[in-house]
Amino acid sequence: MKRTIIHIDMDAFFASIEVRDNPSLKGKPLIIGALPTERGVVSTCSYEARKFGVHSAMNIKEAYRRCPHGIYMHGDHRKYAEASAQIHEIMLQYTDVIEFVALDEGYMDVTHSLRLFGSAEKIGMQLKKEIFEKIGVTCSVGISYCMMAAKLASEEKKPDGFFVIPDRESLVSLIWNRSVNVISGIGAKTAEKLRCMGIVTVEDLLKTPAEKLECFGVAGKEMLKLASGYDDRQVIANSAAKSIGREHTFQYNVENIHELEDALILLSRDVSLRAKRQGVWGKTVTLKLKFSNMKSITRAKSGDAVNSAKEIFGRAKELLEGERLAQSIRLIGVSLSNLQESSEEEFRQISLFEQLEPQRDAVKEKARNLEDAIFDLHTKYGRNILKTGKELEVYQKIYNSKG
Repeated sequence: MKRTIIHIDMDAFFASIEVRDNPSLKGKPLIIGALPTERGVVSTCSYEARKFGVHSAMNIKEAYRRCPHGIYMHGDHRKYAEASAQIHEIMLQYTDVIEFVALDEGYMDVTHSLRLFGSAEKIGMQLKKEIFEKIGVTCSVGISYCMMAAKLASEEKKPDGFFVIPDRESLVSLIWNRSVNVISGIGAKTAEKLRCMGIVTVEDLLKTPAEKLECFGVAGKEMLKLASGYDDRQVIANSAAKSIGREHTFQYNVENIHELEDALILLSRDVSLRAKRQGVWGKTVTLKLKFSNMKSITRAKSGDAVNSAKEIFGRAKELLEGERLAQSIRLIGVSLSNLQESSEEEFRQISLFEQLEPQRDAVKEKARNLEDAIFDLHTKYGRNILKTGKELEVYQKIYNSKG
């Protein structure tokens, strides 16, 4: 199976978060890091500041020399980490094979997610949409067959970019006339050594005999390999997901509890699909509500480990019914946590009363078989291939409503 990698790179992340929280900064040269009177470097800056030659890691004094009329401020890393965690949660909805390189950057291997969510292009566009709607900032998405090409693709149309490099030939064609710095692993010092050897562009590198690069040792062979479009590095997941969740923001504020329950039906199905795809069960179901005044609450209920849509919905519905809703609801979400790799039911001793009620076991078995059949169809043909009658009714009501 051909690998499919997505690289997500947030656009001027720290600066974008500050602009989000203070719209008066929009369109202005914003430099995050230190103040001009302090020692320090630029952490990041807006694209308006970059027009003056300011960039990350630049000494703040030099940045001020180039852009004296810029707005300089200290960063709020707690706020950036919080936004990054939200972005990570969105990414984890589509695959668990994610390598987070930094707060604002990550690789996703979606090879085995395509059947469930559609094409990589659909996933990429949905990621951009969800991140903008939920976090309020833009990102650039690159899609390709390997990690190096995916990263290059995300840089190709920044900011707010979307670019696909479909194969090795397309990658080599794209970088043929570019500086060798474009190759993963070639930094400034290595590029200078290559320049002294008359190797400036990727074309120069590919035309260089391998023996001439022996002075670089193993790195020389790796350079040629990557320049030729061969990159077999694997996306290494940083850690297992601690929870699985889905949220829905209504187009209009909702007061009717039945409409909220309808949304929970679809969210519970999505959470169930992801849990089953990962082969996990969760002991805790959490309900999240965001009110019209933007304040949020969470309520959780723990019990036996579950992963079926019916059980997740049942627990979430109980939480919703136990909540007194003083205001209308803007967003609703459900998540599954305290994850484990097996169901406790298979190890549980059957009680005498359960042995005397075989019909109840038959009903539970029938429900499990239905859940498994739905999961198999979704995995094979995609999320929209099948919905129960109730899910279809709810889907049309929520997503086709003009509000």
